[in-house]
Amino acid sequence: MAIPVIDFSKLDGNERAETMPALAAAFEEWGFFQLVNTGIPDELLERVKKVCNDCYKLREPGFKESNPAVKALAELVEKEGEGLTPKKIVDMDWEDVFTLQDDLPWPSNPPAFKETMMEYRRELKKLAEKMLGVMEELLGLEEGHIKKTFTNDGDFEAFYGTKVSHYPPCPRPDLIDGLRAHTDAGGLIMLFQDDRIGGLQVLRDGQWVDVQPLENAIVINTGDQIEVLTNGRYKSAWHRILSTRDGNRRSIASFYNPARLATIAPATAASMAGGEYPSFVFGDYMEVYIKQKFQAKEPRFAAMATAKQ
Repeated sequence: MAIPVIDFSKLDGNERAETMPALAAAFEEWGFFQLVNTGIPDELLERVKKVCNDCYKLREPGFKESNPAVKALAELVEKEGEGLTPKKIVDMDWEDVFTLQDDLPWPSNPPAFKETMMEYRRELKKLAEKMLGVMEELLGLEEGHIKKTFTNDGDFEAFYGTKVSHYPPCPRPDLIDGLRAHTDAGGLIMLFQDDRIGGLQVLRDGQWVDVQPLENAIVINTGDQIEVLTNGRYKSAWHRILSTRDGNRRSIASFYNPARLATIAPATAASMAGGEYPSFVFGDYMEVYIKQKFQAKEPRFAAMATAKQ
């Protein structure tokens, strides 16, 4: 079983009629798929790999010296050496991470980092807005509906952020995950993952399925707000990243999310499988999500329904 791989360039050609149903199935049956031939220049993607790898080399000493997960794992291994059976760490991740937003400071080293990542983020934002248009067409929504919802009909800017992560070699991958299982809180997520080192998995039908590395592909997944907006038709998928003994896994995830003051509500009829999802302000949802990110998502939706009563 492998997640779908879809050639995005076919949307603009004679094969559009076959590609749209493939995208619909990927959204409905998986919530996770890979896009190839996205229109983002390979030359830019190669530069992104280089500057992010170079940036982590500068951060690596700090990860090894001061990351709480490194210290916690070392303490577990030490206790194991004393004859105690270690329990898996369940409240930390083996991850070095920082975020990029247009209104926040960016790393100044390596020198090419900011220029390259700004260019990359512009391309990813274009891709995100194209994908929102695809979803609207598939769902039978008015053109621009999702963007209007995310911006509160133009009152605010949609949130657009990028998370740059590395998962260094882990001496005991049996004792800590790279990133614990979760669904994403927001809207549309576009991941440029490592094309050599695996570890990303998505949960489908009770089984964890590898998201295989694919050179210069962009992994697409939908977050909790798309699940609400589609009334459960496009469900957010559980996913995780396993730690590994070998290699340093790069992961660059960009999030196209609602503004915090945007009101999210179902835009399509409830499915046969369940009732109507609640409407709520995205910022209120985030307050719950931050506390419950690695727990079941259904209580988060239930909390929003209760809050409206």
